[in-house]
Order: sequence, then structure tokens, then C-alpha cells
Amino acid sequence: MAEAAASADIFGGRKKKRHWPPELNALVGLIGICIIFEVLGWFLRDQSFLGNTVRLKIMILQVSIIGIIAIGVTQVIVLGGIDLSSGSVVGATAMIAMSFAQVGTYDRAVFAELGWVDLPVIVPILVGLLCGIVAGLINGVLIAYTKIPPFIATLGMMVSARGVASWWTKGQPVSFPTDSFAALGQGMMPVFLFLAIALLFHLVLKYTIYGKHTYAIGSNEEAARMSGINVERHKVLVYAIAGMLAGFAALVLAARGLTAQSGMGIMYELDAIAMAVIGGVSLSGGRGSIVGTTIGMLIFGVIISGFTFLRLDAYYQDMIKGAIIVAAVVADQYRQRRRAMES
Repeated sequence: MAEAAASADIFGGRKKKRHWPPELNALVGLIGICIIFEVLGWFLRDQSFLGNTVRLKIMILQVSIIGIIAIGVTQVIVLGGIDLSSGSVVGATAMIAMSFAQVGTYDRAVFAELGWVDLPVIVPILVGLLCGIVAGLINGVLIAYTKIPPFIATLGMMVSARGVASWWTKGQPVSFPTDSFAALGQGMMPVFLFLAIALLFHLVLKYTIYGKHTYAIGSNEEAARMSGINVERHKVLVYAIAGMLAGFAALVLAARGLTAQSGMGIMYELDAIAMAVIGGVSLSGGRGSIVGTTIGMLIFGVIISGFTFLRLDAYYQDMIKGAIIVAAVVADQYRQRRRAMES
């Protein structure tokens, strides 16, 4: 016994227990949920849930646009913040950007010398990204320099951006985009765009100074400041990137639906936060990854698709979805307490 205890001690301390990474837990959960829906499908509907490739394709398309938002939200949560404004930013950005992408909006004589009938597709794209960046910058500046809690600052932006979405065209939808703009959302393009963005920010968070500073601030803001990190500037940068990704998601959403409406993006911010938390991102900051968020996105999509497959009424879906989100947060709190006790 004494030898076993001695071997467990390293430099005066005991070996720390090794834990599965949250991403692996999320992956196991994804596999388990898929198996449950497959079994229920055969018993209740005499059909295969996973065997229908059309259903799986629709599922991935449904969650990929919110997944783009979730990539930005993940970085905000890892930083130790929260963003409740992304859904409203989607609505405002979609309305503004689509007004620059309409067919026949502009007088041909104005652009006759350039040979333009409509504005080039780069114009609405840049407008959309700029709208998202501006919203993110406002959030970041308020949080970093006025010390307003992120919940309050982004809640204010959520209300304001929704007002902008309604004000831009007095509540009227904006439709008939150019073919080049519509191509952003057609076919499997939203999925390819999500994968490209997810890979990019996975590498950025894991291998760059930006990622190291984000994790450091989320883990211990004062220690990060003492180590020389410009905490305020980095917070503004992270929120600006999150806003930009919300703006880009708005472009893809408007292009896919071939229209923009002021009500677009309602509850998207909560779905994006849920994807991140289900994927193992800690709401206390400092822990989480894009890989985990991607798995959380798939879990979210499988749950929604599975409920529809089983013909479960929408209100039951919302109740169960809310219970899953709460369970994920409770599990995160339990992991934190256990780590604190073992450290």
C-alpha cells in the first residue's frame, strides 16, 4: 500500500486523473442519439432513420448556416463572454445586403460605362460582412471599455439590430437577388462554406497567437493581463469576428431563401450557443474547440431531424431541446467542480 501511494506521488503531488476530452464525450453522445433514433424508427415507423440520405442531407443543410454563427459564438464563449445578438444581426444584415443584391434595382444608365446591369456580387457580400463587423465592434467596445456585462451589451444589440431589420424597408421583404448572389446558398454550398470556415478557425484557435490569447483570457483574465496581453483590444477583435461570421451567415441564409425578411434569424443565437455548449464549450470560458462545436451542431441537427422523423409535435420538440441544453450546462458545471476538487 505504501509503495502504491508513493508511486502515485510525483514531486510531492498525486497523479491527476486523466479525463476524456469533452469532444469525445460529445461524439459518443452523437453516436448514441443516432442509434436511439434508428431503433425508434424501426419500432415506431418501420423505417431507417440513418438510411435515408435525403433526410440526412436536409438535416446538414438546416444546421450549417447556424453552425457558421456557432463558430463565432464559440470564440466568444471561450473568451469568457456571451453573444445574444447574433440572430438579430443576421436579420438586419440580410435585409441590408439583399437590397444591394436585387435584380434591376439600379438604373442601367448609371453603370453603362462599366457595363453593369446590377451591382457586382462582391458589393452585397462586403456590405453584409461590414454590417456584421460593425455590430461586433459595438459589442466589443461596450464590453471591453465600458465594462458592461456581455449579457447586457449583446442584449441591447439584439433589440437594436432587430429594429434596424424592420426599419430598413419598413418591414417589407427584399427579394429577387442576382444569380451570382443566389449561388452562395444553392445546393450544398452552405455546407462547404461551413466546413471551410470551421477548418480555418480550428487552425486559428489551435496554432496562432490569437487562439492562445483567447484561451488565456477566458481561463484567467487578470493573469492574461499581467502576462502582457492587451485584453480589451482582444475582446473587441473576438466580438468583431463573431459579428462578421453572423453577417456571413446572413448572406448565405438570404441567398438560400432568395429573400430577406426582418424576422430572419430569430432564436438563432440560442441555437448557436446550444451547439457550442452541447459540443463541450465551457460557459465559464477557457475551454472548448471548433471540433466540439461541429459535433454539437450535428447532435443538434440529428435531434431536430429525429423529432421530425418520429412526427413529434413542434412544442414537444422545443421542450425536449430546452431540457437537453440545460442538461449540457449541468454536465459542464459538474465537470468544472470535479476538476477543481482534483486539482
